[in-house]
Amino acid sequence: MAVKLKEYSSFTQIAETMDREISQTKSTLGEYLRRLDEIRNVAEKSKKLREVVMKLAGKRDTAASSDEITVGTLDIVLDATPSHELESIETAVRSHQERLLDLQKAREGLKSLSNLGDTEGIQFLAVENNGIPERILFKLS
Repeated sequence: MAVKLKEYSSFTQIAETMDREISQTKSTLGEYLRRLDEIRNVAEKSKKLREVVMKLAGKRDTAASSDEITVGTLDIVLDATPSHELESIETAVRSHQERLLDLQKAREGLKSLSNLGDTEGIQFLAVENNGIPERILFKLS
């Protein structure tokens, strides 16, 4: 995601936005974790079934990536298996877990700003990367 500049009129507005982002990320992460459990079971069954069939057929199971094609920087999987889906969901879960940790650390860092008191006449300009403030500029208006 691109870096954005976002203006806030108060510290409270920044904190509320961060709290919404944390809540939304937790919700999304929960959904991915639920899907991960479901597909993990399917992937394990699929793998075992594949191993048994290959053994019965007297063939080696070569997990060849002949069904994967790279176009530019994009990997395309033809005839995706539960293992492919499992790998993709695991990647999404890791990404959301990292984002949640980053959001929580940023939110924790913002707590010290709650002691500012009266901030009338101050605009807050946040430099945000992936919705996470990395820098906050105080502008007197």
